[in-house]
Amino acid sequence: MSARFRSAVIIAAVVVLDRITKIYIRTHVSPFDVHPVIAGFFNIIHTENPGAAFGMLADSTFALRRWLLLGVSMAVMAIIGWILWRPARAGLGDGVLLQTGFALVLGGALGNFIDRAGPGTVTDFLQFFFGSYEFPSFNVADSAITIGAGLLIIDLWTTRKR
Repeated sequence: MSARFRSAVIIAAVVVLDRITKIYIRTHVSPFDVHPVIAGFFNIIHTENPGAAFGMLADSTFALRRWLLLGVSMAVMAIIGWILWRPARAGLGDGVLLQTGFALVLGGALGNFIDRAGPGTVTDFLQFFFGSYEFPSFNVADSAITIGAGLLIIDLWTTRKR
């Protein structure tokens, strides 16, 4: 399987899973309803995030926030798409960790971009607790971005050691 095809499959899988889960939450869970899955550790909750990650920019005006986030998202997706299409030209290798990491980040960015371009808010629904700490709710796209970033860090760390 070529690196480009593998990346396309990962991106499509992330976007499809993200869309399905968000549509399900929007149609079956009322806003702010809490559904404990593992008491004291994991809940399903329907929240709409008007800002960026962890609510950043949530207090700015809708038009500014929307166009700023859409513009930044498009620029990031274009850069990552170019890197995935031409890794050697971007000065990067074509290792599996690198390609998978960028594909996960691009799929997650695209999933959240679809929300921002449509309703203007991003649907979050996964909520975890660690002791008394409540982690901000997130979604499949956010998870893909985080895992992808982790893979990119691991790739950077392991390739620099060689």
